[in-house]
Amino acid sequence: MPLDLSRLLRPRSVAVIGGGWGANVVEQLLKAGFAGDIRPVHPSRDTVGGVPAYPSVEALPDAPDAAWIGVNRDATVGIVGALSAMGAGGAVCFASGFGETADGATRNDALLAAAGDMPIVGPNCYGLLNYLDGATLWPDQHGGRRVARGVALLTQSSNIAINLTMQRRGLPVAYVMTAGNQAQIGLAGMAAALLEDERVTAIGLHVEGVGDTGAFEALTRAARARRVPVVALKVGASDEARAATVSHTASLAGSDAGSRAFFARLGIPLVESLPALVETLKLLHVHGPLGGRRLLSMSCSGGEASLMADTAMRRGLTFPPYDAAGRAAVAATLNPMVTVANPLDYHTFSWGDGAAMAETFAAAMALDCDLAALVLDFPRADRCDDAGWDPAVAAIGAAAARTGRPAAVVASLSELLPEERCDAFVASGIAPLCGLEETAAAVDAAARVGAAWARPAPSAPLDARPVDAPPRLLDEPAAKRRLAEAGVPVPEGVEVADIDAAIRAAASLSFPVALKAVGMAHKTEAGGVRLHLTDADAVAGAAADLLRLSDRLLVERMVPGGLVELIVGVTRDPVYGLLLTVGAGGVLAELLADTATLLLPASEADVADALSGLRVARLLGGWRGGSPADTPAALAAILAVARFAADHAGTLEELDVNPLIVCAEGAWAADALLRIRLP
Repeated sequence: MPLDLSRLLRPRSVAVIGGGWGANVVEQLLKAGFAGDIRPVHPSRDTVGGVPAYPSVEALPDAPDAAWIGVNRDATVGIVGALSAMGAGGAVCFASGFGETADGATRNDALLAAAGDMPIVGPNCYGLLNYLDGATLWPDQHGGRRVARGVALLTQSSNIAINLTMQRRGLPVAYVMTAGNQAQIGLAGMAAALLEDERVTAIGLHVEGVGDTGAFEALTRAARARRVPVVALKVGASDEARAATVSHTASLAGSDAGSRAFFARLGIPLVESLPALVETLKLLHVHGPLGGRRLLSMSCSGGEASLMADTAMRRGLTFPPYDAAGRAAVAATLNPMVTVANPLDYHTFSWGDGAAMAETFAAAMALDCDLAALVLDFPRADRCDDAGWDPAVAAIGAAAARTGRPAAVVASLSELLPEERCDAFVASGIAPLCGLEETAAAVDAAARVGAAWARPAPSAPLDARPVDAPPRLLDEPAAKRRLAEAGVPVPEGVEVADIDAAIRAAASLSFPVALKAVGMAHKTEAGGVRLHLTDADAVAGAAADLLRLSDRLLVERMVPGGLVELIVGVTRDPVYGLLLTVGAGGVLAELLADTATLLLPASEADVADALSGLRVARLLGGWRGGSPADTPAALAAILAVARFAADHAGTLEELDVNPLIVCAEGAWAADALLRIRLP
């Protein structure tokens, strides 16, 4: 059963244990207007932060709902035990020196044993900020304020949490939680607990290491059931970032491809920066997930219209055109010199005339789109007067109310949308988005949430725990036999050991044939492959050469009429399990780096989407008048590889089909590598 965090998150009484940092916690609770009891604990001080103190935890009048523990790591264990014994609702453990240090494992175990069924956050973290109720269990300054509803932000980094509270972009923040080492409760478990509060509108995660993938699966199910979108910023794309993750919180980051595949499967979009995280959450707070990727852009500048178009289209967003009736309706509200298009440059003929602008915006917003965006850059208030922008503000509000279209006001630079304006827009149901790049990222992410929610929930995760046996590399003939039994098409072939046998095998298969040295890694680079052998003499010469490299040869029928070469691979990620990768194959696989990665198990629709999203997919369809390849056969072969991997989830270590040759009819695994754990 998950631990109950309700008392810890929404306490009516808070015990603050410790002096220096504890005094800061008391100060922040008072500053936030916390209405419950504040109970400092210190063995030698009469007061902490100006509030009368108790000499010990045992001296408290009753069990507190929440406790913030700011003593050293050894004393922390005993205090956690005392709080648990008296029935406290939960505790934040500030001290470091537990699982993230070489000598901390035993101490970490002792902490968990002391906590028992009492929830603990951390250790090695600041704590939590509840801006809904003023419960700020936090030992430092922060930039948040009380709100009636808003988003929740969760991170393993206390410093990142502080920075997020300092944003001036108008994001209403309901909760901030830091996870630290996640000794007992992981980031996903905390997020799931926050879903219980109906005042939470969206959840943003800053993730260093995923840890318990099952907890994220559970979070996804709960979030979908409650219709609360989740978005994440996952660090660890670089080797350096993954190394920093391990040194910071002892978390295993997993591969970047694995992370992307894992979160995509869950329907949690990944963003690439903190500003993009903030803007995405703001859009989700105001409008929730978007139904698609169709944008309307309105601006009084052709330059802004062009920038908006270029930035959005790099993210795969689209600008649906007006039909004749829609174009005429918009044109009727504008100066005859204005050309009606999407993006719309409505010029400045009506600037300052709120009623006229409202007519234009309402007519433009009749377009069938998923978000209507007004590019509106405000002047800096310390040197300029922004009163002239008020008619445009009123006009977009009136148009949104009239049309019911989800609307946003977009600033080309974040500095050009002041915080007080953001607050007013949020209150009126218009999303204020700061920066064109961040806007495009936010719309992309919100559309991905909408698309994920429109699909069936992901299937149960694959149990890919490896068996206790060393991986063994199978040679190509053995690998192909196993794949063929699973339904993967492979060319007909014969394994031989001498020249005469090679000639007989080639004749039985019919020319042309391929000849390969068996048992070699990187056969092509080492000269272990001969292709397009058309007669016995060619086979004899090639066999003589290859027998110097290996004592066994594989004679195979050449795949005729290959149009496209793909790579299909399965690898084991230490965090996420088995990953299926499809992409452009052959000798250019690494050069082109045109791949997509899915977490297994993957549905046929997921694999088809991944295949169609590759750049090489244009070749499959017949590039520039070329013959189309047999895409259904390619898809069937990839699905057969995926089934083989799922059926051997505990023993498969690595599988590589390169190339999968796709012809006008059929697709064939021309080469295969298989590493499998065999007793």
